[in-house]
Amino acid sequence: MNRFQFVFSKLKPYKLHVGLNIFFNLLTSLFSLFSFASIIPFLDILFGGKTELLPHPGEFEFSSDYILGLLNHHIAQFISEQGKMEALLYVCFFIVSMFIMKNICRYFAFYHMAPIRNGVVRDIRESIHQRMLKLPIFYFSEERKGNLITKVTSDVTEIEWSIIGSLEMIFRDPITFIIYLGTMFLMNWKLTLFVLILLPISGIIISSIAKKLKKAAQQGQNKLGEVISIIEESLSGMRILKAFNAEEQQHDKFNKENNHYYSLMVKLFRRQYMASPISEVLGATSLVVVLFYGGNLILNDTSNFDGAFFVTFLIIFSQLIPPAKSFSEAFFKLKKGMASANRINELFLAEEEPVVKGKNLPLKEFNSSIVLKNLNFKYPNGKTALKQLNLEIKKGETVALVGQSGSGKSTLISLLPAFFPVEKGLILLDGTCLTDYNLRDLRKLFGIVTQDAILFNDTIANNIAVGNPNATREEIEQAAKIANAHEFISSFENGYDYRVGDGGTKLSGGQKQRVSIARAILKNPPILLLDEATSALDTESEKLVQDALTKLMQNRTSIVIAHRLSTINQADRIVVMHDGEIAEIGTHKELLDKKGKYYNLHTLQQL
Repeated sequence: MNRFQFVFSKLKPYKLHVGLNIFFNLLTSLFSLFSFASIIPFLDILFGGKTELLPHPGEFEFSSDYILGLLNHHIAQFISEQGKMEALLYVCFFIVSMFIMKNICRYFAFYHMAPIRNGVVRDIRESIHQRMLKLPIFYFSEERKGNLITKVTSDVTEIEWSIIGSLEMIFRDPITFIIYLGTMFLMNWKLTLFVLILLPISGIIISSIAKKLKKAAQQGQNKLGEVISIIEESLSGMRILKAFNAEEQQHDKFNKENNHYYSLMVKLFRRQYMASPISEVLGATSLVVVLFYGGNLILNDTSNFDGAFFVTFLIIFSQLIPPAKSFSEAFFKLKKGMASANRINELFLAEEEPVVKGKNLPLKEFNSSIVLKNLNFKYPNGKTALKQLNLEIKKGETVALVGQSGSGKSTLISLLPAFFPVEKGLILLDGTCLTDYNLRDLRKLFGIVTQDAILFNDTIANNIAVGNPNATREEIEQAAKIANAHEFISSFENGYDYRVGDGGTKLSGGQKQRVSIARAILKNPPILLLDEATSALDTESEKLVQDALTKLMQNRTSIVIAHRLSTINQADRIVVMHDGEIAEIGTHKELLDKKGKYYNLHTLQQL
């Protein structure tokens, strides 16, 4: 996607506001031009001594001589009839009226710019968040969280102040520039061509300075992502930092990156601040050159216009300088914003998780079995996680996965709801490959309870109802009762409306786990994936959670990862994994009798 195409595509819903903004900017420029153009005949007649009635210029023609002749005729007639004082008062009133109308129109131009500017930024944030939700799980395992947060916050803000902020210039200044330049051509095309020779020189100088701005901005935003990542690490690992007296070590790490970011941004802003003074100096220089050149033409009588005409020409030319200055400042801003647009564009270039991969078959229920055939999997970093796995899990069966850390247990249960794409081999559900099913239908079959209960900063009721927002309060409470959570929830002042805090920090580990179990119960899935759901709990909490899990697993197909072997004694089958392969399969008793890897694990835990 083109770096600006995404941003400007967001303008479509605001076409009416864009049109009205351009319309009022056009009126603003015209009223401004009228206020200056009225000075020419007034200066020429009022102070030039031409008090006699000037003839009408005749038939209409599009030229400065005709327009000035017509204005001279009417103003001379007005002066002749009313006198110079009345004419002076009239012109002053006319100029003030033009400025009043100009600023009224200018206000309405800004009035319609407000919803454009804020609406586009809102829509960009919405698109980024929606895109992030569509990206596959492995994308987030490779990307730093702080960098992603920076894209949603700082990069979007930068786009608002640079690209979106420049929309005001884009909708306003070109109109002003074209109207004033066209008027100058009408007044004296030769002198205007001379002016146009000067403007590209200014543009080349400004462009050469702005080239380095984009690279510096890109480096700055990347470094800000690293700074935010360290802050996020400090907050999430606060207990470890304090326990190991590592606060100073972490602070030194933060200071190093923060100072680097400071240095990059100082260079960046110094380059950006050059835009205004350079453009102003170049504009003033151009004005002086035109003043000298045009004045020389008048003094040498080589031009067909007089002093009053030339003064007005200079006034109108001076009004070209602010738009040109805005162009140069906007150019610097756009270069800076381009870096943020490129970073955000990375999200949209990443391949999203396809809801439909194969035949898009509907899937309403689980009927018979899950079969793994010669399953192989490697992570994006090249690490092999699973090798030639073959396994059948029948409906209603409880299968436990055990083995040392890194043996591939968590990877295996992540493949079942298609969090990761299968590299080689097949996963069949009811005899059909997973990739042939609609992804959303497939995931409706699974309920997941992990070791680290993931809760959102919301009420307990809303956390239980994740994925089932239409659930009634009675259904939520019934799920909580089955999960042994109703009692502690009722003890809170707001009950089910109690907010759990960021990540559920207001709840204990056992309480968070029971809320997550209630969430799975409310979903009522036919297949359960339990990833060490009790390993981080104390004995009392483990008993309550284990009792809730037992209720949850009734009449369901369950795949359980467990380090505490005592929690899986009653599993229908236990699969022992080692280095990405299946080492042993059997019941608890059968595997103990084999005296193999499971026996060794069991003996170590007993000791």
